Amino acid sequence: MRAPHRRARRASRSRGRIAIGVVAVALLASTTACAAGAGGKSDTGHSINVLMVNNPQMVDLQRLTADNFTAQTGITVNYTVLPENDLRDKVSQEFSSQANQYDVASLSNFEIPIYAGNNWLYPLDDFVAGDPEFDQPDIFPSMTQSLSADGVLYGEPFYGESSFLMYRKDILDAKGVVMPERPTWQQVADIAATVDHAEPDMRGICLRGQPGWGQVIAPLTTVVNTFGGTWFDKDWTAQVNGPGFTEATDFYVNLVQQHGELGAPSAGFTECLTALAQSKVAMWYDATSAAGILEAADSPVKGKLAYAQAPVEKTASSGWLYAWSWAIEKNTQKSTDAWKFISWASGKGYENLVGNELGWSRVPAGKRSSTYENPQYLSAAAAFAEPTKTAITEANPTDPGVQPRPTVGIQFVGIPEFTALGTKVSQDISSAIAGQLSVQDALNRGQELATKVGVTYQQ
Repeated sequence: MRAPHRRARRASRSRGRIAIGVVAVALLASTTACAAGAGGKSDTGHSINVLMVNNPQMVDLQRLTADNFTAQTGITVNYTVLPENDLRDKVSQEFSSQANQYDVASLSNFEIPIYAGNNWLYPLDDFVAGDPEFDQPDIFPSMTQSLSADGVLYGEPFYGESSFLMYRKDILDAKGVVMPERPTWQQVADIAATVDHAEPDMRGICLRGQPGWGQVIAPLTTVVNTFGGTWFDKDWTAQVNGPGFTEATDFYVNLVQQHGELGAPSAGFTECLTALAQSKVAMWYDATSAAGILEAADSPVKGKLAYAQAPVEKTASSGWLYAWSWAIEKNTQKSTDAWKFISWASGKGYENLVGNELGWSRVPAGKRSSTYENPQYLSAAAAFAEPTKTAITEANPTDPGVQPRPTVGIQFVGIPEFTALGTKVSQDISSAIAGQLSVQDALNRGQELATKVGVTYQQ
């Protein structure tokens, strides 16, 4: 169903969200900001300013810009590169004020529909129509939909992801356990109990427990959806302490407490990635984008993993949908040059460039059908390419649960207020995982907060 406000139509994270490799952490820590002109100098006098998040795929983009995009188009790209939380703050200030300091920014499918509803973004349909080589139909329909508002396209994905279950097939084989291609959450819990301590210091599963609307709330909300719960019903009545939400949260908290990673209340994406890579856990439910790192040539678990679809209970699928994407500020005076950059960075040619220059496992995938028909990419990503494509194409941001919703979103609620609401609720969920608060008390508090948000939309 459509939300009562345009800005409340859609939105995303897993970040889930962003794949931060174990090997890349030091690199990312040092890349908190980059000087203007990092994209190379232009002989034409044309330049654009790009604000982007400091993940490994973006670092690769920055390295390749001068010798390729600038050399081909004569457009200098001045990058500002920030950690995710800093980026979100900077982007919010920039686009809400239309300060025109940046022409292009990396936004997710959480922000883009909201920003579009506030008239902060430049529509892209005319650019797409005039650039047939970009091949918009090749972009996964779920991505195009999540980056649009009121039928107008406002963003193009740089890379996309869903969520699935990653597991040590060798560990399960040793225990005589067969993982279904589409397991239920109860099957996953039973397997976690079986493989717990299969090796010294190995726990059964890793699930995020770290506070944050893009940390513990992202995977937990997918569990809530498939258990029959929701944050709000179609009339914006809060359901945070309702039966489905409660059952799912009880299940999640109990599973982490009984068979989850050490230090679960502070474990997020990066900590779980490290735990699986270091054989500290046998399974991990999280972002599909993690697989490329786990299967990299220098990964200690390369070739030992297998991948199953996101576990379910009452729904056919439950994987989330997230995309780091490009959007143009509405007030820019350089929209044509900005589109040329987006068309290059999100285009098929760029994927081929990365594959040939840096290796096919580093391609920013998860957005184009053609990527999953490319023999070179499929060879490098043989273990996870097909499960990733299935998870992304089956993700349904308009109908992720068992009841009608008032707005769009799988692992989030597509309204601006969710960043504060989800973060506050996540703090109590994390406390419940730590044993400092009961699940019921945590959800009762969340219900009060969600009710206040729901009332504003009911009015």
